[in-house]
Amino acid sequence: MRFPLALTAKIAAHIIKHRLLGTPKFAMVLQLEPLHTCNLTCTGCGRIREYSTSLKDMMSLEDCLAAAAECQAPMVSICGGEPLIYPKIEELVAGLLRQGRIVYICTNGLFMRKKIKDYLAATYTPALELKLAQLLEAKLVSEKDLDLIRKGKHDSRPVIAPTQWLYWNVHIDGLEYTHDLIVEREGVFKECVEAIKMAKLLGYQVATNTTVYKETDVGEIEAMFEFFSALGVDGHTISPGYDYDAAKKDMVKRLGRKPEDFFLTRAMTRAKFANILEWGRRFTIFGTPVYQEFLAGQRELTCTAWAIPTRNVKGWKAPCYLMTDGHYASYQEMLKKVDWTKYGVVEGVARDPRCENCMVHCGYDPSGALGTNYQKGDHWKNIAYNFGPRPKPAPEGLRVNAFNGFSAGKGHLAEAKAALKAAAAETGACGSGDRSQREGLLTMMAERQNPVKPD
Repeated sequence: MRFPLALTAKIAAHIIKHRLLGTPKFAMVLQLEPLHTCNLTCTGCGRIREYSTSLKDMMSLEDCLAAAAECQAPMVSICGGEPLIYPKIEELVAGLLRQGRIVYICTNGLFMRKKIKDYLAATYTPALELKLAQLLEAKLVSEKDLDLIRKGKHDSRPVIAPTQWLYWNVHIDGLEYTHDLIVEREGVFKECVEAIKMAKLLGYQVATNTTVYKETDVGEIEAMFEFFSALGVDGHTISPGYDYDAAKKDMVKRLGRKPEDFFLTRAMTRAKFANILEWGRRFTIFGTPVYQEFLAGQRELTCTAWAIPTRNVKGWKAPCYLMTDGHYASYQEMLKKVDWTKYGVVEGVARDPRCENCMVHCGYDPSGALGTNYQKGDHWKNIAYNFGPRPKPAPEGLRVNAFNGFSAGKGHLAEAKAALKAAAAETGACGSGDRSQREGLLTMMAERQNPVKPD
């Protein structure tokens, strides 16, 4: 089947229970942000800007676990910020698994291999040597790494181990050139691929998480799906980029760009996602076919942001993951005090102007599962999608030129770096001392970091 039976059964049982109880609003997925600190400054992400005054703050482990227990969502997505920076991430994952949750770790991938090596050290026995040899041959670990792994782990802290209830959810916004451009750092895509390969070799479940923007080439996204499908990735989440306030402000202030040149309108989203149903047949796309139809412009859905609530250092964020009109002390308080009729788009009319172009999964994907805008056959459509055969790995993915940027010497800073080297060769290692030359080169470097996709 497309998704693991145990996970599908847990989510289905949760929905059926609340339907029988007559619960009007309940949580499906908890977006848990234990901190907002991050080691990247991705274009289009407003998190580290919106919470810039609290980047050093963190939720306690107890508060994190209490939030999951309070809202009773069967699935918890640990995000942020970069969750692997959270000092008690291992304890948090272990605690959520003890509660019986499905856990997604939404990561940029940079610390993922480190956490996997901790697992290897904690579980090392000579029986692991064959796996270690495979990792070394694939250049996913070094000889130094192996020496440390063989010494074992000597503290009592838990590690993040493979289990059917856990997914690594790795942020990937395209192939190498595009992804490194969006995360504003060269080499990140390569590290993500190596982390994914390592995780799959050791039996972890891995998904990718992609945001589509105005400049996104949908042909590249399809090639990206093919590439990661060939690597054995277990599924993909994909959602349109949305011009929420914090991201728009950063776009203008830090990058000097117009948000409308980067984010999608509803019409643009439907054009970009015109082939989403075909992608769903070829690849393991997470989410319901009803939501996919919505993205493709084949139907309307009503936002159910309360089904994927966000809990962070400030409290329960409302009304949704992207918009902030307040924070509440408890999930139930948020449900009761927020006037949900003020938000979303109904029959093509935005109740709040900020909602006009939003079609993101955290607002609309649960609508497809909950039957909010039910049409005859929807339930059967969802059942057939979930219980149908899982798409086979795409062999054409092995032919995709995924490393088309930094690894090939064609990263988004390549021209500027080449200009610096040429200038040094002409004027000597110390340069000419001409300040205008230096300023020109610095300007070129800045221009190469400006995330505009080349023609």
